[in-house]
Amino acid sequence: MQAGGDHAHHAMRSGPDGMVMNENTDRLPRDCHSISEVVQFEISAGAEFARDFPGAIYAYDKRDIEVPPCSKIEVTFTNHDQVRHQWMVHGLPRYLYPGGMFHIEANGGATISGAFIVPSDDRTYLVHCDLAQHMEKGMKAQLVVGEGSGDLWSVPGVSADFRPGQYLAEGSEAWLAVALLAGLVVARLLSRD
Repeated sequence: MQAGGDHAHHAMRSGPDGMVMNENTDRLPRDCHSISEVVQFEISAGAEFARDFPGAIYAYDKRDIEVPPCSKIEVTFTNHDQVRHQWMVHGLPRYLYPGGMFHIEANGGATISGAFIVPSDDRTYLVHCDLAQHMEKGMKAQLVVGEGSGDLWSVPGVSADFRPGQYLAEGSEAWLAVALLAGLVVARLLSRD
């Protein structure tokens, strides 16, 4: 077994705050002659960012990120919860990123940074948390390179659900209770006859 176990080829950097996998600060994709721009942004993750999305438990504060082709992306990822969260980009070139991904994982309450370089194609990449049920519960975003290739489905606040949930709108519980009570009163009155 190689030093670093099965992930030695993923260029993993880890510490007490979390880890970064497949970081790339200078190796260009084959279709890029130079880095077009350095794009820096901060991403926050946690339950507080899911409040506006019925059925979601976790979310990112930014779910639709646009960057130029061939840009170097410098991400600072902050986890506001006390459970681990990830910010993973899928579909990157496998010759440059093992498994086709860039991955940041932040432990509860931690902040960690990493960088990667996107290819020149106009494409929309999936971003999500790979911990069990986190993506399904709202931790999904998209990274749009150039013009992108269309919105991904089920990105909270960006696109429609693939299978819309059957959730009640905020405040509708009271109306539901009133309607149920009225139905019971009517049923009772009709049963007296």
